[in-house]
Amino acid sequence: MISTRGILPFAVGAIALLLSACGGETPGTAVAGSTAEERTTPAASTTAQPAPAPSGDATAPGTQLSFGQRAVVPFTFGSEKKGTLGITVTAIDRGENADLAKFGDKAKGMTPFYIRVTVENVGGTDLSYSSVRLRGLGPDGRSTGVIITGETDKCQSESAKRDFTTPGAKYETCVLQAAREGSSVAAASFDQSDAYAKSPVIWKG
Repeated sequence: MISTRGILPFAVGAIALLLSACGGETPGTAVAGSTAEERTTPAASTTAQPAPAPSGDATAPGTQLSFGQRAVVPFTFGSEKKGTLGITVTAIDRGENADLAKFGDKAKGMTPFYIRVTVENVGGTDLSYSSVRLRGLGPDGRSTGVIITGETDKCQSESAKRDFTTPGAKYETCVLQAAREGSSVAAASFDQSDAYAKSPVIWKG
């Protein structure tokens, strides 16, 4: 399969990697590398940064935030669960190619990046066992050209637990993304609802 599309949302427990080159999908599992992670420093943006929404108010589509700032977004999971989430991207950490060893040859020349996320139940509705998806963006604000899902020992994807049903309930998760060698994942975006599909919320460092 040839892939030049944007980044596919991550799926908990599903491990797959496609590159923007000829070849088929190669499933596998990923293991931690032996080298330390580096904190990503995205290129500075000249775009005006709208102020984040106050607690409880929905963040406007297209809002750009810094790491550590929370977006409050309407959220639907499946056909029955609806509520309001607070999503905070706290960091994007750079991994090493060795972290992707179990992905096989398809991971050659790829550098993993780990989007660290805190998710909060703002509305207090039953959102147990739900999960959120984020996409990684390159320094130019566009897709990195790599599609990857899954996790490594340095980036464990988590979903909401059974008790994620009350205001203020939180959990932390990690979204695995990747870029070609020499490039990077410099930002993360949320587009997991109709309101943000064409104009996502974006976090940059």
